[in-house]
Amino acid sequence: MSNVITLTSENFESEVLRSDKPVLVDFWASWCGPCRMVSPIVDEIAGEVSGIKVGKVNVDEQAELAGRYGVMSIPTLILFSGGEAVKQSVGAKSKAALLEFIG
Repeated sequence: MSNVITLTSENFESEVLRSDKPVLVDFWASWCGPCRMVSPIVDEIAGEVSGIKVGKVNVDEQAELAGRYGVMSIPTLILFSGGEAVKQSVGAKSKAALLEFIG
C-alpha cells in the first residue's frame, strides 16, 4: 500500500508547508476521468520514490485549498519545497513525465 496522505485545510500546513522534504500534491476529484488515470501513477510514485512526500487534495471537499493555489483544471500536481509551490503540472501525464516533473 502506498503512503499517500489525504490533505485537508486542517493538516496542509503541517504536512506540506512545514515538511522537511519536497511534497508532491495531487489536486483531484472523484468525477474527473483524467484524475482517475493519474491517481494510480501518483500512488506508485509514493511507494517508489524516496525523499519526497505525496499527498492528495479532493477539490470538491477542499475548495479553499484549490482556490489558494489557483487550481482551475484537474488533475493539477504541485511540487512544494520549503513551504513554497515550486512547480505545477496540469492534466494527465505518464509516469515517466511525472518522474521527470519531480526531478
